[in-house]
Amino acid sequence: MEKIKEIVKEVVFAVLPIAVLMIVLQFTIIFMPAEVFVKFLFGVLMVGIGLILFLLGVQIGFLPMGELIGSALPKTKNAWLVVFIGFVLGFIVTVAEPDVRVLATQVDLVSEGSIPKNILIYTVAAGVGFFVALAMLRIILNFSINYILIIGYILVFALAAFTPEQFVPVSFDSGGVTTGPMTVPFILALGVGVASVLKGKSASSDGFGLVALASIGPILAVMLLGVIYG
Repeated sequence: MEKIKEIVKEVVFAVLPIAVLMIVLQFTIIFMPAEVFVKFLFGVLMVGIGLILFLLGVQIGFLPMGELIGSALPKTKNAWLVVFIGFVLGFIVTVAEPDVRVLATQVDLVSEGSIPKNILIYTVAAGVGFFVALAMLRIILNFSINYILIIGYILVFALAAFTPEQFVPVSFDSGGVTTGPMTVPFILALGVGVASVLKGKSASSDGFGLVALASIGPILAVMLLGVIYG
């Protein structure tokens, strides 16, 4: 019950400021039609209820499951299985990520179907999956995350020179939308779970950084898609 109260409070403080701002603008500057304004208020209510249910689901389901999977995988003593499962989980949770679908829909609309929605979603998901797998390998082999980040961003800026102009902003937005409410909790919990059961690992230092790595993957993947389409 206490957890529900905290989530409700968190959602109210997140949604209320934008709602109040829009109400003030409605009666001072915008003066949108009453029908549209009523729909906005109804939308705010639906968003609040949806966020409460979503965050509650993350707290009681996704985070514990991610940590349990992460702590169970190293016990198989098969490093490649850990890496493969990391790729699969990274791919699947990205496909389910609402922010990725919003971006793909907008790109499909603006490009008039020349960049199909599903192609972009699966490309972004493959990029996330690859770098989550790489993050699992980093935790197992115990090498610095700095090397992957530096090499990753060098590749990003090098590849940008060969990527068609219209794909560059889409690729960087792809990196941003993967840090959404579906992907982040599960990937973080997975990394913390893996690091917590491996000898010589610290969940606080080795379990984090996965989101930073997962954000590079979509950028590179979409740029490669641009090179192919270009």
